[in-house]
Amino acid sequence: MNLRPLLLAPLILLHGTASASTAEAEKRLQNAVNEVLAVADAASSNNALIESLRPILQKHLSFDAMTRRAVGPGWRQFTEDQQKAAIRLFTTLIIRTYGSKFTPGEHPVIKFNAASAPAPGRVEVPTSLLYQGSHYSVTYRMEETEGWRVTDVVIEGVSLVANYRTQFDAEFKKGGANAVVGALSQSVDHPK
Repeated sequence: MNLRPLLLAPLILLHGTASASTAEAEKRLQNAVNEVLAVADAASSNNALIESLRPILQKHLSFDAMTRRAVGPGWRQFTEDQQKAAIRLFTTLIIRTYGSKFTPGEHPVIKFNAASAPAPGRVEVPTSLLYQGSHYSVTYRMEETEGWRVTDVVIEGVSLVANYRTQFDAEFKKGGANAVVGALSQSVDHPK
């Protein structure tokens, strides 16, 4: 009796599940991008764009996971109130930063490349982006938590979460959770 098909069956089933999950994540990301582009096309100003983007990005990005990872191991030392404040401020900072990159009425040409599943419940969707004459490589890292949501964005090889972790780690070493929340508050109140 040939046992090879029986031994390969779990791998085939797992691959089929991963492919279905990958396709579902890609579709969710494409829908999110289309929503963002529709808002960008209709926005009358950059401030209007930023406010219009908030509900869309909150639906498609996991700001809780992004904030927790950006803070890193020090997150466990935050009180519940400090965690809530950090998430609220980080969300505002990311939305404002993201929205300021758009010029109302102009939108990028985006090519979605083949996604991969580095681990169960995780998908990476690489894209090529052409915006105002410049080319960018952007990879969206997604996780399946209450549907597929973006948990990190890697632009030209630089992780958004890792970049902020470097900044927050320095603040945390200086003054703990209060220093991180203070730095976030400063960034939100006085944008560069």
